[in-house]
Amino acid sequence: MPATVVLTARALLLDMDGTLVNSDAVVERIWRRWSERHGLDGDEVMKVVHGRQGHASMAVLLPDRPVKQNLADNARMLAEETADMDGVVEVPGAAAFLASLSGLPHALVTSADVPLSTARMAAAGLPLPGVRITAESVGASKPDPEGFLKGAAELGVAPADCVVFEDSGAGIAAGRAAGMRVVGVGARAAVHGPDVVVRDLTEVRVESVGAGLIQLHVGGA
Repeated sequence: MPATVVLTARALLLDMDGTLVNSDAVVERIWRRWSERHGLDGDEVMKVVHGRQGHASMAVLLPDRPVKQNLADNARMLAEETADMDGVVEVPGAAAFLASLSGLPHALVTSADVPLSTARMAAAGLPLPGVRITAESVGASKPDPEGFLKGAAELGVAPADCVVFEDSGAGIAAGRAAGMRVVGVGARAAVHGPDVVVRDLTEVRVESVGAGLIQLHVGGA
């Protein structure tokens, strides 16, 4: 196991899918069905969709399709996803991790909309953070940094004093573009160059050290 890395922050910004909630089963089902309908290779599609809003993924995969059509297709897919919670579970350690953040500045920053994020967190048995930046909150999807910058602003914390938790290439790029340090969660994160990678949230310990500082002990002992 790697040695523990210690990071100090004033706020934590948390992605949802793949970071707090394991929704891979439903994401695979929905997007592979979509791939078949459009004659695309499902494996190649799955390399694109994690971390982005659906319409942003469609814009990458079908670059000649009108934006209006992508938005309509995305709305249908969000409804499908919100109705399908089969296999949605917490990422190991997520409940304890969120409990350890009680009273500390943190926010959810997700590409899901309000209904989907609410449903998935509930299905995984996780509480919703008080501050939430969802698809409705931003004009641009990850890898654009807008969501993370809005999360920092809502918490009243400078971007450089925030640590992002992310699993996807798009999310890690967004955190970096926002000027934040990034903890990668899971195998998918490892290839995208976060500051440190953990297998899951059992490998993160949170400590309030006073003066508004949060100390993160990240990785294996």
